Amino acid sequence: MKVLVVILNYKTAGLTVDCLRSLAPQIASRTDTAAVVVENGSGDGSSVQLQDAIAARGWSAWLELIAIAKNLGFSAGNNLVLRRTLESPDPPEYFLLLNSDTLPQPGAIDALVEFMDSHPAAGIAGSRLESPFGQVQGSPFRFHGIASEVDRGLSIGVVSRILARRIRYDPKPSTPVPVDWVAGASMILRREMIRAVGMLDEKFFAYFEDMDYCLAAARKGWQTWYVPASRVVHLEGASSGFRFSPSATPPDYYFAGRRQYFLKNHGPFWAAATDAALIAGCALGFFYAIIRRRGGRQSLSKLKDSLRHSFFAAGLRRL
Repeated sequence: MKVLVVILNYKTAGLTVDCLRSLAPQIASRTDTAAVVVENGSGDGSSVQLQDAIAARGWSAWLELIAIAKNLGFSAGNNLVLRRTLESPDPPEYFLLLNSDTLPQPGAIDALVEFMDSHPAAGIAGSRLESPFGQVQGSPFRFHGIASEVDRGLSIGVVSRILARRIRYDPKPSTPVPVDWVAGASMILRREMIRAVGMLDEKFFAYFEDMDYCLAAARKGWQTWYVPASRVVHLEGASSGFRFSPSATPPDYYFAGRRQYFLKNHGPFWAAATDAALIAGCALGFFYAIIRRRGGRQSLSKLKDSLRHSFFAAGLRRL
């Protein structure tokens, strides 16, 4: 086998079926590709719905369904498949991690595989993520730091434009380029890279595990690339129930992942500095909202969350 596609389902059986429907013709055109869906403890009948869809559409020749009792999150759910498959007698050369809220466009898998085949130093590559209306989404990114946290706290357009080049690659590249990190919504991993770097860090439940893994790969000498020829429609937030926007309140596990990322990779002093940057950005954003007399309640909520999850409240211990 050349490629194994791994999809996690958590209370998104309909979306997962749509994703598989997009994948089916691409896998049918390849004799070296298969897929696994991990039903991640949804407890809502997703397993039966997925089994019925697989049987009705004749997907069982290339698709395996694994149902588990507990939601393990992104890292542990994917590791379940990665670990088992890497221990098999003939593991695939590549693993494509794919969100259930994605629709891979024709040729998306081929573009990633062809790129990886021709770039042996690449350990990870990510697709061009688009909205259903063709708008290019955030990935790829630069590693987070002071600038990213100030920007996230402020959420003021003019400041975001000033800081943009320190946070993301803008405009989005039209040809393959090496980048800091790519979103785990569609991310292909080389087998040899996984063996060198290890599994995804299971202390990350959801969010920041993709950035953490790309950084871990870079520290082992592996490159991460953005491959825009691999186009994937991403219904952002549909698989997690959270979509980033200036008014959105992230779930607690987002902050837990953020905290783990900075403490693990940069130590307590840098983690404290990024917390201070986020708090300062949220405070300035709140005062700006008061002056404008619009969005003050949302800005105050962001400020409270930034304080509640900061080192002031939680200390500087890793998860």
